[in-house]
Amino acid sequence: MHKFRDRMSSITDSAAAHLHLDGVESLSRSHTPLHFSRQSTPQPPASPIGLLRSHVHPFPSLSEALADPNKDILRYFDSFSSAKVLLIGDSSHGTSEFYAFRAALTRYMIEHHGYTMVACEADWPDAESIDRYVRRRPGPGPPATIESEAEARRAGRELSFMRFPRWMWRNKETHEFVEWLRCWNKGKDVKKEAVGFYGLDLYSMGSSMRAVINYLEHVDKDMAEKARQSYWRLHEWSEDPHEYGLETLVSSGKGFKGYEDDVVQVLQNLLSKRLEYERIKWDGDEFHGAEQNARLVKDAEHYYRAMYYARDESWNLRDTHMFQTLQRTLDHRGSHSKAIVWAHNSHIGDARTTSMGWSADEINVGQLCREAYGKKALSIGCLGYTGKVAAAKRWDGDMSVMHVKPALPNSYERLMHDTGIKNFVLDLRTKHCDKALREALMEKRLERFIGVIYAPATERQSHYSFAVLPEQLDGIVYFDETEEVGALEVHQPPGPLEFDETWPFGL
Repeated sequence: MHKFRDRMSSITDSAAAHLHLDGVESLSRSHTPLHFSRQSTPQPPASPIGLLRSHVHPFPSLSEALADPNKDILRYFDSFSSAKVLLIGDSSHGTSEFYAFRAALTRYMIEHHGYTMVACEADWPDAESIDRYVRRRPGPGPPATIESEAEARRAGRELSFMRFPRWMWRNKETHEFVEWLRCWNKGKDVKKEAVGFYGLDLYSMGSSMRAVINYLEHVDKDMAEKARQSYWRLHEWSEDPHEYGLETLVSSGKGFKGYEDDVVQVLQNLLSKRLEYERIKWDGDEFHGAEQNARLVKDAEHYYRAMYYARDESWNLRDTHMFQTLQRTLDHRGSHSKAIVWAHNSHIGDARTTSMGWSADEINVGQLCREAYGKKALSIGCLGYTGKVAAAKRWDGDMSVMHVKPALPNSYERLMHDTGIKNFVLDLRTKHCDKALREALMEKRLERFIGVIYAPATERQSHYSFAVLPEQLDGIVYFDETEEVGALEVHQPPGPLEFDETWPFGL
């Protein structure tokens, strides 16, 4: 009896299967409704890993991708050229692939999409000496390029980016870009056509004071003397400005309020002579440089005083200064100007979508650019899973080549690694990114940030923050394994500590 039932069950199942197939075939041949329906089985949602595999744009090694005549890896970002401000970030200050890709995309955007300036997370005076070199600017200031000390002495040029961390800009990747930019600018109008190179940061208080006085010596010796008198007391603290900040805190009850009034007076005196000085010579570029240096001194004085009151305030002052310097330089270059910003992901991604904004009330350049320019500000971040990085073990230490630990579980970098795709680019914008993939990436995850110091022993505490990637960045470039930048030197002479560059990421 059991055998009979089993046989009948088998026959019934077989018949049902044939009936089902016949029904499907009949449905394909005729619109006549059938007397049975096929119920669809709900499909489980695709995993983030599967969605990434289906929708990223992979490429081989960076050198192979850049050697491709079609330049697919660069053309992928053509639609980003609508931005007036394109921010390209790195997740460490010592990774070759991040620097090389950023330089290559910047070249492409200059050649094909009319970008007119590169603005870096670097000191204004050093970057301005590079700008004199690449644009062949007339004027009294010294030009400089990125080269070894011996080569600079032979050529009679100034050295640039000599404070810690030297390797951040004194590397072969940046050197090659600077030399390319000088060639690109050859024969172009210095003011209207040549692409400029600028610094946005505020850690050059002493050299900026000297630059203001040097400029005034060429245009107004009396005003130069006034500036010298206003600056001299603050200049005594320029080698260790944190001590100045601490002194204003501990001595405030004794009547010492700092030298804010003095540095503001220099800036006001300079601005009051704008029209007169700009008419003298050099077509306004030298005045613009002196103005930015005077503003830097004012902002740096405020920054060092604020540092001992609230860390978030000092960070916000720094990134606000960087953003305002970017805006003023865009205005100086004219209505046609378009800028590419080189900085760490912590500066160029939108702080409102990371732990920086959620828990620390911090803002950054990326957020301020989005608020000011809307969709005309776009950001691309470089991410990596493991490899090597150029970094120091402590502030003012020599550069070391260090192994980067594999990214932590629950991080975006680990998710990307688990795809098995070594390198890829991905547009994260709405209507450019697959909807399901974008929604999957909206889950809050860890993201790694390595600055100029790398502390693998405290990897989680020192180098990770939570983020919502599709809201933080508009596009990403992912490298599964990376190499260190090609530093020109590894020894680092001693210099003053910059706390904001060490806590928590060494940025």
